Amino acid sequence: MGARIHFTPELKHWIVHNIDRGIPPAPLVCNMVEQGFDPQVAASLVHTVWAARATGAALPDDGIDADQAAAARYRPQPSRLMAGNRIELDGRAIRVASTLMQPVVTVLDNVLSAAECEQLIALATPRLAPSTIVDPASGMDTASAARSSHGMFFRPQENALVERIDRRLAQLMQLPLENGEGLQVLRYGAGAESTPHFDFLMPGNAANVASLARSGQRVSTLVMYLNDVDHGGETVFPEAGLAVAPRRGGAVYFEYCNADGQLNPLSLHAGAPVLAGEKWVATRWMRQRRFVPAG
Repeated sequence: MGARIHFTPELKHWIVHNIDRGIPPAPLVCNMVEQGFDPQVAASLVHTVWAARATGAALPDDGIDADQAAAARYRPQPSRLMAGNRIELDGRAIRVASTLMQPVVTVLDNVLSAAECEQLIALATPRLAPSTIVDPASGMDTASAARSSHGMFFRPQENALVERIDRRLAQLMQLPLENGEGLQVLRYGAGAESTPHFDFLMPGNAANVASLARSGQRVSTLVMYLNDVDHGGETVFPEAGLAVAPRRGGAVYFEYCNADGQLNPLSLHAGAPVLAGEKWVATRWMRQRRFVPAG
């Protein structure tokens, strides 16, 4: 067992409070270092508390052991995405444009055809409503300035077009078809954005706990771009220093939950403001088990 790293109740409260506000580990560590903490001690404390909070495990009491801190660190694993720089799937040649190893992020071309993009927009348009986010305290959907888009959900395999896309994405993401949540379509008008957030579910409220019990954790996301954007609208990974520009038919794929159930804080991402034109996206989330919606 390594050396014991102690912290005060006040420091523990500060770390937990900020994690529950959605702050990722890196800025919390930087803040502690600015206050005079040793960088390794600050990182060990923050990452251990973050990992416990993210998975619903018991929080450390007055300190942690060094080996406990090491175990809490996210352990990268090989991507689940189909291998190859050119992926032949469903009559399409999906091309890998670029890959980031940590976090796992892959930019893809030709995931959807131009006709499929147009059809999804046409089917979604009459059903759009102001987007909501899940309130971290209550778990309820609520309107928020954090997401200024309009959106809707298709039911899994709702029609022939959605079923074909659902099956293609399940093969591409290499998880069972039944693990996929319903395809979400979002429209961002000029000036619209989404602020930095995680796609996995933090077990901080009853609704998330119930969803995790039904379907397991989200493990990966595929964001598909349904149109070209004149200016702005990038998918940004601020902890990784990466921005992906939207291109019609292309997509960005990323993972954040490994086979051990650990969650990757580097998967924090956002939608940059649309500076000209509009942005349409379709998003697929995959779960650890068969997706069972509430109710």
